[in-house]
Amino acid sequence: MKLAWQSTGWIFFFVFLQGSRGMEERGVKTAMFEAEQQWTLKNYNYTKYHTMEDIYKWINMNVAEYPDLASSQFLGMTSENRPIYLLKIGIRTDTPKKAVWMDCGIHAREWIAPAFCQWFVKEILQKHKEDEKLNTMLQNLDFYVTPVLNIDGYIYSWLNSSTRLWRKSRSAPPANCTCFGVDLNRNFDATWGTLGISSDCCSDMYCGTGPNSEPEAKAVTEFLSRRKDQFLCFLTIHSRGQLLLYPYGNPEKKAPNYKELKELGESASKAIKDVHGMVYRVGSPPELLYNNSGSSRDWAKDIGIEFVYTFELRDNGTYGFLLPEEQIQPTCEEVFAGARTIISHAHDKHFPSSAVPSAPALWIAVLAAWISFQTFT
Repeated sequence: MKLAWQSTGWIFFFVFLQGSRGMEERGVKTAMFEAEQQWTLKNYNYTKYHTMEDIYKWINMNVAEYPDLASSQFLGMTSENRPIYLLKIGIRTDTPKKAVWMDCGIHAREWIAPAFCQWFVKEILQKHKEDEKLNTMLQNLDFYVTPVLNIDGYIYSWLNSSTRLWRKSRSAPPANCTCFGVDLNRNFDATWGTLGISSDCCSDMYCGTGPNSEPEAKAVTEFLSRRKDQFLCFLTIHSRGQLLLYPYGNPEKKAPNYKELKELGESASKAIKDVHGMVYRVGSPPELLYNNSGSSRDWAKDIGIEFVYTFELRDNGTYGFLLPEEQIQPTCEEVFAGARTIISHAHDKHFPSSAVPSAPALWIAVLAAWISFQTFT
C-alpha cells in the first residue's frame, strides 16, 4: 500500500505487481486525474458541500468564465495566513454604483451558508440575461460576495468528526489560555464585550481581546468603512433556526428604520415560504433568540447601511448544523427568493425609475392610458 497526494486530499492505493490488476490500478488513477482536469464551472456540483480548496478554484473559474461581470478581490489574511477573497459581480460602468454585501461562513460549522453563497452567485451569473430585473440590478448595483469568511475554522471543521462542529476562528490562544479561536460574530465593534458573549477563551462565544482583534473581522470593517456610503444592503448568512434577524442585539437599541426592516423582513419570509413552504420567523435577536453584542450585523447598521439582516438557514433542530446534502438545493432556492426580495426593495427605493412594475400596477397604467386615449380622440 502507498500513500499519495491528490488535490482533493491524501488517498491510499494498492500497487499490484502483476498483469491486469496493475493495469487496472493505473487506469483508475488515470481516470481520477482526467476527471479532475475536466472539472469546470459547468459541472460544478452546487448540491454538495465543498472544501475550501474547491471554493478557491470555484472563485477563479467564475472570474475566467464571466470576465465582463465577475472579478475577485483580496479582502485580507486569516490568522493562519490564508487569503480571503470576495467576488465582485456587476455590469461594468464608468458611473459610481451602489452595492450589496453578502458574507457566508463566519461560523465554521455552518456549511450550508457557504453553499448558499455559491448558489447565489450561480443564479445571478447564469440567469441575469433572461431575467430582466436581475439584469437591471446588475447595471445599478455591484454585489460583493465573500463565500467563506472564517476560512481557517472552515478548513478545521473538515478534518474529522471531532472537529466538524467547530464554530470559532483558529487564532492563537491569548496569554494564560490553551484554547484556540474567537467567535468572529462577537468581535465587531458594536457594543463589543457587553451582551451574549464570554470572556472565557475556551467558550464558543469568546469575543476576543478587543473589538476587531481578529484579522477576519478587521478585514471586513476596513473594506466596508472605506465604502460605507456605497452599500445599500448588508446580508450575513448563518445557520440554523430559520430566522431573519435585523438589528439590534441590544434590547435597548432600535434601528431608526425598524418598522421598514420588520415589514421588509416579513415580505422576504413570505417569499421564502412560497418556494417550499418553510417558515422563517422575523425579528431582532432579543425578540427571537437572546441578547448579543459584537455582531457584524449590528456593526453594519451602526456605520449607516440601510438594510441589514442576518439569515439563519435551515433547519429547526432535526439535523442542526449537520444539514444533509439533499437539503442544500431547496434551502438555497427558498433563501435566494428571500434575499432577492430584500435586494429588490433596496434597489427600487434608490432607483425608482428602474423598478419593474408589478402586474396589477402595469395593467392599471395601461388602462389609464387607454381611457386617456378614448377621452381625447
